[in-house]
Amino acid sequence: MGNKNNPYGIEERRSTPRSETNFFRVMLALNVLGWLSLVITLILFHFARPDFISGVQEYWGIEGDTGWSAEYLKAMQIMLQVCLVVSLISIVMRARRNRRQGDHFGFNLFVLASIALISLVTLATTLGLTI
Repeated sequence: MGNKNNPYGIEERRSTPRSETNFFRVMLALNVLGWLSLVITLILFHFARPDFISGVQEYWGIEGDTGWSAEYLKAMQIMLQVCLVVSLISIVMRARRNRRQGDHFGFNLFVLASIALISLVTLATTLGLTI
């Protein structure tokens, strides 16, 4: 019948498990690096956005920061570019490696690349940054 870990009933002929190969470790590191760069981008977004000025602050005449921080926006753009490049490299590497029907392709990489690309386009169109 095959290996119990293989849902397709095909005999596993690999001598070492996939989780113990260097390719798997590199892919895991790239995946973690991509998602970590997205988390860092979200933290940078928090610091880059303008301060919220409530009605009470406006009534009392308290001035707040009303513009986006250029330094944080540039750092956000760089981190999003890193995130996009890492995810695209991972997608290409995984596509060239996976040949079997039971190999998983990594849907999370497409989600990560989509989020990074949409965020970069949004930054470029709304704030006028060059990509």
